Amino acid sequence: MNEEFEIEPIPLETADPVRAELEKAYRQIAEYKLLLADFDNARKRLLQDAERQRKFAQEPLAHDLLATMDNLDRAIDAGKKAGETGPLAQGVHATISLFLDVLKRHGVTKMAIEQGTPFDPNRHQAVMEQPTNDIAPGTIFQVLQHGFMLHDRVLRPASVIVASEPPAGGV
Repeated sequence: MNEEFEIEPIPLETADPVRAELEKAYRQIAEYKLLLADFDNARKRLLQDAERQRKFAQEPLAHDLLATMDNLDRAIDAGKKAGETGPLAQGVHATISLFLDVLKRHGVTKMAIEQGTPFDPNRHQAVMEQPTNDIAPGTIFQVLQHGFMLHDRVLRPASVIVASEPPAGGV
């Protein structure tokens, strides 16, 4: 039994009813301890859920804002193709930098993916394969759309073209 309680000797004629009451009291104490442990575990789970919910509350907004980021990237690409290097191109670059800084302050970061990075289905979405001898098969050949993380969770996987073995005869 529990060592916290000192039990004095009980006269033999009253031992059975008293022992039964003591055992009943010990069972009740054990049940209360289990209830307290269950309550404490439930409280901890609720706190963890609340923290997780707070941490990822901005996920829908961040996901929606990525379309704006994609349009800014397209504007930069179009400017490069047109040979634009003037104030408009510089302004769009500055806007992208500011946009990325704001997202970063809220836990959203752009995935750093380079050509030759191994393909990871948890972080990348393969939209096609490109047969090539230039880089190893199963690695990123080209990034079509940047991926983003929200804290430690993939907010949007990067859309990529994955390198594959060239057909027999070469490319």
